[in-house]
Amino acid sequence: MSKTRKRPTIRDLAEAAGTSVSTVSFVLNGTWQKHRTNPETAERVLALAAELGYQANQRARALRLGRSSLAGMIIPHHRNRFFAGLVENFESEARARGLVPIVVSTQRDPEIERQVAARLVMQDVELLVVAGVENPSSINRLCRNKGVRCVNVDLPGPDAFSVVTDNFGGARALTRRLLEDLAPDARAIFLGGRESEYATDLRIKGFLAAMQEKNLTAGDGDIVRCGYSPVAAHKALSDLFETPGNPPLAMLINSITAFEGFATFWRDRPDLASNVRVACFDWDPFAACLPVKTLMLRQDVENLIKVCFAWFDGEEERAGEISVVPPRLIIDDPGPEYD
Repeated sequence: MSKTRKRPTIRDLAEAAGTSVSTVSFVLNGTWQKHRTNPETAERVLALAAELGYQANQRARALRLGRSSLAGMIIPHHRNRFFAGLVENFESEARARGLVPIVVSTQRDPEIERQVAARLVMQDVELLVVAGVENPSSINRLCRNKGVRCVNVDLPGPDAFSVVTDNFGGARALTRRLLEDLAPDARAIFLGGRESEYATDLRIKGFLAAMQEKNLTAGDGDIVRCGYSPVAAHKALSDLFETPGNPPLAMLINSITAFEGFATFWRDRPDLASNVRVACFDWDPFAACLPVKTLMLRQDVENLIKVCFAWFDGEEERAGEISVVPPRLIIDDPGPEYD
């Protein structure tokens, strides 16, 4: 009868790789760059770990180091490519560090956000990414009191490090392109978002800055904060286009969900919407299928998450600091479109 093969230990792996146990540990827990380990050594350790079938005893490791190997993330929903992209990149970065990602959607409900954060902290998550939470301060303070590293993405807060898209610069660049060759008396509107909302406020400022550059002014009814619902956006557009007067010829739409409202309005009333020029502060490749020229802006989800984990890997607190990541325009020609 054959003997059961002994499972290799971290010492076996260190001996096979010709390096120290501590170096192997740094490589396996994803901190080898922080400890200035040679990349070739790290690659050798990982290759040998796979070859030898080495698997760390995660439960014993957690008890020994006081760590759970869990990484938490809170998002509003999974319905658009922005949040879905954040999730995919969060999971990839977490796994690269030997962590198990846990992602929970909260439907923008503040009470659910607080409950989920409390449960994740109770599970001893090693870090928490809070994405799209309008007022993250209570979650940030909870994490700080419990010793959990926490970062805000998309919407910032004063009680933690935050990583956001350049909302002002992105909206200004998008509106500049939207207004090209537009008649001096043409009406342009901003559609979507809510009152007193960080990202929306900055996008409106970017929109107005680009309008001012073209000597255009926005009237009282040209900033339409109808929220993010496709149904609400459809109704707002119906009110705008069916009211006698000066219909808009260009519009900057604040999100892909509000853009869905435009798409259904175009479907229902192509006689009113076919000649409108549209830009969206969000991105979905299916918009290219619409018979309406559409400019879109893609938020850099890869770098938003990389900046988060660069902060997690460091030791500085940086509470209240905001790191701004430029987005990029999605248009027909490939040149540099963001400045």
